[in-house]
Amino acid sequence: MPSRIRLEDRECPLSTTAQHVGEWWTLLILHDAFDGYTRFDQFQRNLGISTSMLTARLKTLVADDLLERRLYQDKPPRYEYVLTERGRSLRPVIVALAAWGNRHLTPQERSMILVDAASGEEVEPVLVDARTGRNLDDSEAFVFAAGPAASTAMRSRYTELQSQRLDRS
Repeated sequence: MPSRIRLEDRECPLSTTAQHVGEWWTLLILHDAFDGYTRFDQFQRNLGISTSMLTARLKTLVADDLLERRLYQDKPPRYEYVLTERGRSLRPVIVALAAWGNRHLTPQERSMILVDAASGEEVEPVLVDARTGRNLDDSEAFVFAAGPAASTAMRSRYTELQSQRLDRS
């Protein structure tokens, strides 16, 4: 399959992340993995996904080091798919996507909510800066900037954006 990443976006973490997890079935399989599903038949039954599509998606998730394929039965050989550390690190992203979706629904329309496991109380996930605790929703207070590995083109992009922000203030 040809890459969907434009040449100029190859260094952008959003583009490269979308290449790994931006496909519909991938997010749903990962969600099921976070819910404890590990076996092919569990994913297939829960998602109603075709065998060929599930096989392809699982192969990709294993190749991308998001899931690990482990033998759990010898005769006949049966495998389970377990989240890797890299895969587990995606949980906040999945939680944030679900929370975003729920924010655009009435409480009666929500088919799934995030709750505190001990109390059962619904929680509202927010993304905050670990150092200050400030909410990152404010796109004026928190902006992207060129990082240490940025190309000349990426540095130019963020220099120009910084100039535009300064001109507006």
